[in-house]
Amino acid sequence: MPALNHSFQSDPSLAHRSGTTRLTVTGADGAPLARREVEVAQVRHDVQFACISPGFVGTVESEAGDVPSLRSNAADGARRAGAEPDPRVAAQWLDLFDTATLPFYWGFFEGERGAPQTTALQASARWFAERGVRTKGHPLVWHTVQPRWLKPLPTDEVEQLLRERVRREVSDMAGLVDSWDAINEVVIMPVFDKDDNAITRLARERGRFHMMRLAFEEARAANPRVRLLLNDFDMSTAYECLIEGALEAGIEIDALGLQSHMHQGWWGEEKIERVLDRFSRYGLPLHFTEVTLLSGDLMPAHIEDLNDHQVT
Repeated sequence: MPALNHSFQSDPSLAHRSGTTRLTVTGADGAPLARREVEVAQVRHDVQFACISPGFVGTVESEAGDVPSLRSNAADGARRAGAEPDPRVAAQWLDLFDTATLPFYWGFFEGERGAPQTTALQASARWFAERGVRTKGHPLVWHTVQPRWLKPLPTDEVEQLLRERVRREVSDMAGLVDSWDAINEVVIMPVFDKDDNAITRLARERGRFHMMRLAFEEARAANPRVRLLLNDFDMSTAYECLIEGALEAGIEIDALGLQSHMHQGWWGEEKIERVLDRFSRYGLPLHFTEVTLLSGDLMPAHIEDLNDHQVT
């Protein structure tokens, strides 16, 4: 069979996306077929194209915290345990995405202390695995969407419970979910003032690098094969300083998560390229972990925090 011609072959900059292969088409008896029409269709690619999985997961709605926009957004994705996905939605989802991000927000996952929704998330992960979909967990450590029962506890107990939570989730989901956002939005974690929560208090007292080391080391201890991301929305030099400090401190980061919430308008190709160029210098894989594109009113330019803006 002759090599297929395509436009990539004429552009050297796209050479890494092209190749040549030889196929032999055979019948049921294994004999090569001649003079037959053959349709070639790509069914999978190496670039993970993911989406959160509302309607597929089995988390039970519970109290998430005191930040209205985050609480309502997270609640939109919560579903009753054991609920079957709508067949039409499932078919459309599977036709587009090849990776599912499963929500492990602590405030939903363990709204009642000692009653994590492990079975429901395991069932969801198996559903995706049976259909060849890769999975990722989000997030193991974050200061938002925390269980209410955690807030009044002393800091030492909060840290111990957080360590146990990381190990439990990574261990219970091993083989089903082996990729995680280990810690989310550390740049702002110790100074977050939209919600008085125990994780911000822990980060303020112990420091950002303590929190990162806790997340990465506890997760890796629970599953040595795990793939762990450092994830943040802050694309400023503050995130670069955090990455550099973590690497110098020996924290083993497998990939960098770059959030692109475009509440004030599309970044544009030039900004996207600048972001990629800046963060590629660390030699780590880059994941655009979160993307927001608005179809309605943009957030006004003078507002810095999306939690401060509600569309009337």
